[in-house]
Amino acid sequence: MDTVTAEQDASAAPPRVSVVMANYNGAAHIAAAVRSVLRQTETSLELIVSDDGSTDESLAIARAAAEGDPRLVIVRGAGRSGPAAARNRALSVARGAWVVIVDNDDYIARDRVERLVAAAERDKADIAADDLITFYEDGARLPHGHLRGAFAREPRWVEASAYERSNRMLGAGPALGYLKPIFRRTLPLCYDESLRIAEDSDLVLRLLIGGARMRIYPTPGYFYRKHAASISHRLDTAAIEALDHAYAALAPCADPALDQALARGAAARADALAFTNLIAALKARDWTRVINVAAKRPGALALLRAPLLARLARPFARRQRVQTRPRVTLLSRQRIVGAANGSSAYVLALSNALTDAGYDVDYVGVSQHIFGRWAMLRLRTEMSVFHRVLIKNGLRVGNVILARDPRLWLASALAILDAALRRMGFKAHLSAPAVYDKSAPVTRDEALFVARAVAPNPMAVLCDYAFLAPYAPYALAPDAPSLVIMHDLLSGRVTDASEQQVTELPPDAEFRLLSMADAVIAIQHDEASKVAAALPNRTVLTAPHAVPTAPRPQPGEPDRLLFVGSNTAPNIIGLQWFFKDVWPAVRAARPNACLQVAGSVARAIHQAPEGVNFLGVVQNLAPLYAQAGIVISPLLTGSGLKIKLVEALAAGKAVVGTSITTQGVEAQTVNAMAVADDPSSFAQAVINLSSNDREREDLAKRALACAEGHFSPKACFRSLVNFVAAASASAPEKRLPAPPSTAQ
Repeated sequence: MDTVTAEQDASAAPPRVSVVMANYNGAAHIAAAVRSVLRQTETSLELIVSDDGSTDESLAIARAAAEGDPRLVIVRGAGRSGPAAARNRALSVARGAWVVIVDNDDYIARDRVERLVAAAERDKADIAADDLITFYEDGARLPHGHLRGAFAREPRWVEASAYERSNRMLGAGPALGYLKPIFRRTLPLCYDESLRIAEDSDLVLRLLIGGARMRIYPTPGYFYRKHAASISHRLDTAAIEALDHAYAALAPCADPALDQALARGAAARADALAFTNLIAALKARDWTRVINVAAKRPGALALLRAPLLARLARPFARRQRVQTRPRVTLLSRQRIVGAANGSSAYVLALSNALTDAGYDVDYVGVSQHIFGRWAMLRLRTEMSVFHRVLIKNGLRVGNVILARDPRLWLASALAILDAALRRMGFKAHLSAPAVYDKSAPVTRDEALFVARAVAPNPMAVLCDYAFLAPYAPYALAPDAPSLVIMHDLLSGRVTDASEQQVTELPPDAEFRLLSMADAVIAIQHDEASKVAAALPNRTVLTAPHAVPTAPRPQPGEPDRLLFVGSNTAPNIIGLQWFFKDVWPAVRAARPNACLQVAGSVARAIHQAPEGVNFLGVVQNLAPLYAQAGIVISPLLTGSGLKIKLVEALAAGKAVVGTSITTQGVEAQTVNAMAVADDPSSFAQAVINLSSNDREREDLAKRALACAEGHFSPKACFRSLVNFVAAASASAPEKRLPAPPSTAQ
């Protein structure tokens, strides 16, 4: 007798989706499969695990992985009856409008169900499938997508004849029967329980013949794990004969193309039967029988190709590198070549903390757009923190990464020629700025690149910005936690009517992206609190930007001011406000006052007021900090990274900023800097510090003490290092144990 062990409230509204998972002795991998389903962005679902007489601990493991989630439903059969019967049991209690099939040793991307159901409903499809990525647990082969040709380029409708042709042994194109489709629950869903092979493709084919519409989408969202126990059903006479019997009932059909495909399928199955006899004869060294089988069914010889090629390839199989230290993978669309800007510096600081804790950190640039219009990237010395640096379509040679795409070399040549012509007074406009969008959706090529580039078994996957969270599953490490480096709560940033265009994100969209990770790394305490309130089931870590601190305060020269910033909207707007409304008052009171502006912000401001010197990008800021008496941060908009503020405090400098400057670190910076929001107060704070050496030195001391107490690497990154260490400690035995955390 079948039993259901879960509370299903018949009066409650049915879920949108029912996920069906057949299980037989799946203890090794079912936890990852269950977690991948219950952590979907589509939350209106139920997961029905249909057990087929397991004798291991797989059901207990499934319950533990669900962590008490009431959406888990367990159905048990009286004994082992095969995957088709197990799925039928699950279908008998499924309540969703859509049915999704997931095997117990595979897993799915976190937005797969939502994305695929939405696409099917939009296109009015009854059956929908996406591409799958096959990955090999032993690392003998590189991961690869399943679809190819036209199917890999754009969504396509599939008719019954084309579906059957694809599944024929030795047929052209990818076998569509390997895909894991979703179905409308209104379809007559019933697996043929007599089948032990091809029960999935048999069901889909019968539905297509009955008039169902099937659409295939090229973006991969299903991850098919190849391991020692997952070798698909071996061909045997009984299984092939059962399939023959099932397919005989489908012919003849009204569609001549389908009849032809079914006839060729029958011939292929006859070859498969002969192949099983051929293998038996070869094993028995019955050469007469071998010759007879081959003579009657020459197609059986063709089926020897795959096992022969596999045997020949064994000596050349891909071997995993010897791993001496646990690794962490960083996925990014940022052009990180050094600490060239605040966000890059922050990522490098996090990576240094993990490296110091005993991990190898790999930087994987998921997009070719990282190159921009320059075909060569030069890595600065601080990039040595990364164990490996890989960029899509890039080739590393020493400390240089060269683009493999010849179009980028042409773009670089045009940019250089354009600059030369401008210097000569010509405006040729041969080159346009590169299009760069860190919020672009996942592409198939980038997903496959990540799957191949990430070294096996990372202990954690860091996603640089929330937009990268959808890429985490492609690291093919379902047991490893994913963490989003948030940088800035974009939906909560302070904006101004005059602010230039910046990346904006509605709160629901941003929190949806953040929910696709296991943990979120926030720079500010107040932003961490907002994320924790919105995502109570996610871990939120606060890791303020950390910088090395100066050995002593540096009061500097009284009338020398310093501003450091990159070419971003908040810096431009703040500096323009300072020039217009603050600087004239400062100069009137302190005629010898001068302001040095370091960083790329100068590119957006074409004329410097009197007493202001634009220095451009400065590689070493230490001498500037040492000389400056006051560091200004006149921000009127923006939030997130406080890197330049923290650097100034860590340098032991007197700082004058606004309440926007301190946003997120107000509690930590109380009494450590001067804060003024209106022009006259800001100017007066600068004038007072310039006029009073003792007051300036006292504020510099308090700034340094603040940095040492709140923004040192040990203080800032303790929670991150401990989180990764805890995840490593609970990792499966096949992965390297993490070194003990040095952060206490």
